[in-house]
Amino acid sequence: MINFNGTLIEENKANLSITNRGYAYGDSVFETIRVINGKVMFWEDHYFRLMASMRIMRMEIPNQFSPEFLEEEILSLIKENKLETKSVRVKFSVFRKEGGLYTPEVRDIEYFILTSEIKNSFYMLNDDFYEVELFKDHYVTSGLLSTIKSNNKAVNVLGGIFAKENDYDNCLLINENKSIVEALNGNLFLVKGNTIKTPPLTDGALNGITRKQLISILKKLQEYKFEEKSISPFELQKADELFISNVIVGIQPISKYRKKEYKNAIARDLLAKLNAKARLG
Repeated sequence: MINFNGTLIEENKANLSITNRGYAYGDSVFETIRVINGKVMFWEDHYFRLMASMRIMRMEIPNQFSPEFLEEEILSLIKENKLETKSVRVKFSVFRKEGGLYTPEVRDIEYFILTSEIKNSFYMLNDDFYEVELFKDHYVTSGLLSTIKSNNKAVNVLGGIFAKENDYDNCLLINENKSIVEALNGNLFLVKGNTIKTPPLTDGALNGITRKQLISILKKLQEYKFEEKSISPFELQKADELFISNVIVGIQPISKYRKKEYKNAIARDLLAKLNAKARLG
């Protein structure tokens, strides 16, 4: 079952029009959310990012879109799909109602919610070999639109094809200033000595939920110096560790970039702290 505009229907009976604006123009935003045993992880951060994304896209936010209402929509669907005691991946998509060409006729929205079961209740460190490369054919434009989760993901799609064709596990994206922005599916963190860096949102990095949680953790730890600062490609091979963060895997350590191989001790330590925060949150 899926939730389409507040109505639960069978997935194979759910249809979007060929003139859907999310499909036709990328006039859509979404959240990927992790739910564990009926508890929405970091829900407040997801909710406020969704509201901010809709405002940036100049969508009309319905009056009933309170945190409580949307959380209940998610949990009701999970219950309907008998996933209350499971770990669940939720995709909450919002798109503007049909009408118009580039310029919409209305600003009102529709939405759907999808659920799928995922394996682990909490984040597990993936020790498998994980190699990345720069994707340089296209770049992410720095600015506000790049910080939201929208349907405009052409660079990520082409980067994913490049990675698959060349047997890489992921690619790192750059902006127009040739600074590292993020990975295809998450934010990038770089460790050098006791300094941990991640690109700032002004470079075009996604305003990631797990990124925000890790920043909160790092700012409370005296053993590390944290910086939101641009990362040059030249810094990658000088780093001690590189890792990617997103809401589904938590932290994914990078094993190799070009000729440099990396440790994962700090990634492992931070993952334990992230799990602890998820349990308490």
